[in-house]
Amino acid sequence: MIKYLTAIGLFACSSVGALAANCPDYLNVEARKLHSKENINLCELTQGKAVLIVNTASHCGFTPQFEALEALHKQYADKGLVVIGFPSDDFFQEEKDEAKTADVCFINYGVTFTMVATSPVKGSEANSVFKYLADKSAAPKWNFYKYLVSGDGQSVQQFNSRVKPESDELKKAIESIL
Repeated sequence: MIKYLTAIGLFACSSVGALAANCPDYLNVEARKLHSKENINLCELTQGKAVLIVNTASHCGFTPQFEALEALHKQYADKGLVVIGFPSDDFFQEEKDEAKTADVCFINYGVTFTMVATSPVKGSEANSVFKYLADKSAAPKWNFYKYLVSGDGQSVQQFNSRVKPESDELKKAIESIL
């Protein structure tokens, strides 16, 4: 029994090591889920998958895009797309109370894709994900900027707030990297 448990432990450790080795540094982070005590490892969530990363806000003219982002999530999740929302108050349109942000996402718009806790997405205070995205393309100039990242984490395509999630432009880009 001890040999069996040791083998399982060694396998688990080597799997975590392999995961970290294949994970881009900017995704090798723990993030707290929105309005939760639960943390997720972004590498585990995104490993080998295309990722659509969006900076969000609860009180923006683009907030209704949550509905179409959810539709993208449902349409492409089984094909290898992960959608992650990063609420931010960098443009002064996010709730101060995270519970209210969660209500907007989960209750008002029925979001089931991953939403992480509120954090900065621009400037020197930006979280590591958005620092990388800014280096690879540009920092978001407003809420609901979309970044489509290839499965290896290296290729980044940016779409501004006005590009709707249901647009042919974004859907074609998603389909080309899946």
